[in-house]
Amino acid sequence: MAENFQIQTYNLLFFLFIISRMISTIGNSKPLNILLPHKLQTSDISDKLRADPAAIDSASSDYGHIVKQDPAAVLYPSSTQDIVALIKVAYNSPVPFEVAARGRGHSVRGQAMVREGVVVEMLSLKSHRGGGGAGGVVVSAGSHLYADVGGEQLWIDVLNATLGHGLAPPSWTDYLYLTVGGTLSNAGISGQTFRYGPQISNVYELDVVTGKGELVTCSAYKNSDLFYAVLGGLGQFGIITRARIALEPAPKRVKWVRLLYSDFSTFTRDQEFLISINGRGQKQALDFLEGSLLMDQGSPDNWRSSFFPLSDHSRIISQITEHGIIYCLEVAKYYDERTRNTVDEELQQLLRGLSFLNGFMFKRDVSYVEFLDRVRSGELKLESQGLWEVPHPWLNLFLPKSRILDFNEGVFKDIVLKSNITTGPVLVYPMNRNKWDDRMSAVIPDEEVFYTVGFLHSCGFDDWKAFDDQNKEILKFCDNAGIGVKQYLPHHTTKEDWIKHFGSSRWKAFSERKAQFDPKLILSPGQRIFSNN
Repeated sequence: MAENFQIQTYNLLFFLFIISRMISTIGNSKPLNILLPHKLQTSDISDKLRADPAAIDSASSDYGHIVKQDPAAVLYPSSTQDIVALIKVAYNSPVPFEVAARGRGHSVRGQAMVREGVVVEMLSLKSHRGGGGAGGVVVSAGSHLYADVGGEQLWIDVLNATLGHGLAPPSWTDYLYLTVGGTLSNAGISGQTFRYGPQISNVYELDVVTGKGELVTCSAYKNSDLFYAVLGGLGQFGIITRARIALEPAPKRVKWVRLLYSDFSTFTRDQEFLISINGRGQKQALDFLEGSLLMDQGSPDNWRSSFFPLSDHSRIISQITEHGIIYCLEVAKYYDERTRNTVDEELQQLLRGLSFLNGFMFKRDVSYVEFLDRVRSGELKLESQGLWEVPHPWLNLFLPKSRILDFNEGVFKDIVLKSNITTGPVLVYPMNRNKWDDRMSAVIPDEEVFYTVGFLHSCGFDDWKAFDDQNKEILKFCDNAGIGVKQYLPHHTTKEDWIKHFGSSRWKAFSERKAQFDPKLILSPGQRIFSNN
């Protein structure tokens, strides 16, 4: 009876909140937070909560521009303690409200949203704790190399701060304008992953605000259950407010090479050979390896980078016209003053036995920063054309090496070519399982070598459903063919699909961790793992 009364009261408050929003919008005054508990409205952080139309609108969409959900309010924290206070109120409320942390909002299916709850605008911390102090980027350049980084910091901030000490993290994402807390909640992958592991494999320590409102420092040696749960944990167990990131001496420049293939099995064989040389201390190993598809999209370049000389475009397009798909292998080797006289020979030895198309090797020599920040120029160009804030119906997959040829035949050469709608980069490259840690929450295939495939579509607001249908067709093909794919940046809508994603034993462990660290299901409901909202 008491529970029913509380629920009815909550619904009444929600109705009153909507009315107040309408009135306040008409009157152009700050709306009342009637939906939120009275204790929160009168707390020390009440002045950091906003429910005006501009704040609500900014937190109701993401990079995907497919899902839209309005929160009740947005918290603009000035310290970690503001986040602690918010979650404590939620946890102690008779009817707990949900909370989602938002960084750059780079999710594509509403994963960082929350309907009728509170979104934490993590970037607000940047303006209060800046680049110096405990919440910015603090570099330790002693015997143990690391950077203490606020969860709200962007990876480009980490790069700039650590380079000032001649250091840098070894593992990156392709796009650097993402928050540290955001990528560590997923995995953080790029062409360095085959050798250095994902970003979650390069973390020494975390500060986390759990779903109970407890601020906990954790590592592999202290509160390790929480440490391994949060890394790759999709925001389900806590909000990352600080990460201690591993650093290494930073190189100065990069030998950057692209090689073209017409045969997929040759392309994957060469990729797998190159990633087999993957020791951190192996001087002859590459530092970066990715692959992509070139299809009939006009220019062989795409928005992520302009690489091929303009004078070679016509003959590359001729190969694409002849074969339908050309496969591009992209590799890089770093160097500095100590290795500048040997890097060319080391790279030549690695590439000497490869079977790429004769005459289709393209080389560039760029600075380390230019290489890592290669996607930024494409972003700014699209932004200036009004083509950045558009739908992005992405699909990112991990699949076992043993089925990559079947995937090529059934997906790349059949579904993708027949639909002929692909308008963004399609990535395909292998990784080594031994660079990942099974104790973490991230899910990958069981085979020792597995591939990531990313369909990075962008489209008009009226077109995204066609790409979504293609994504569903790809997943259906994999299911029917028995290809055990795992989604990266996963989007599932049922409990059964989530159990299938994790596997029964990992699902059991994931659920037990949820009950331990977020027993009232407050955090990250937009993932739709334990909530259908």
